[in-house]
Amino acid sequence: MADAATGQNQKIDSQEHGLIGITFDTGALIALERNRQRIVEVRQAALRAGLRITVPAAVIVEWWRGRSDLRDDIVASVSIEPLTPTTAKVAGQALARVRGATAVDAIVMASAALRGDIVYTSNVDDLERLRAHFRSVRVLGV
Repeated sequence: MADAATGQNQKIDSQEHGLIGITFDTGALIALERNRQRIVEVRQAALRAGLRITVPAAVIVEWWRGRSDLRDDIVASVSIEPLTPTTAKVAGQALARVRGATAVDAIVMASAALRGDIVYTSNVDDLERLRAHFRSVRVLGV
């Protein structure tokens, strides 16, 4: 949740506590907006457990279509991860190896792989193809 004084997201670092983190892609955010039961329950359980929910900044670009109270609530409940040179390079390597993959999907998978996260998506087939490059990442549907 956002800290009122700083506006920064304050989360327990799941890696420090030996817990698996979660990464949401664009489809997961859309499913949250549409109040899809499975992803709503995943988010609630993760927040109760103190797990970090990461959303790569590139996902925000695909998803954001203007401010709403619901979007603000979703953003406040996740950690938005800037694109680092390391993540960009890992994603680029995946694009070179997985025909038809998109940059945002590769960034999502690279981001999750670098942390050991599980990815939630509405686009399981596309992200499963990227698992050829990111074998350690588990992909689950919303």
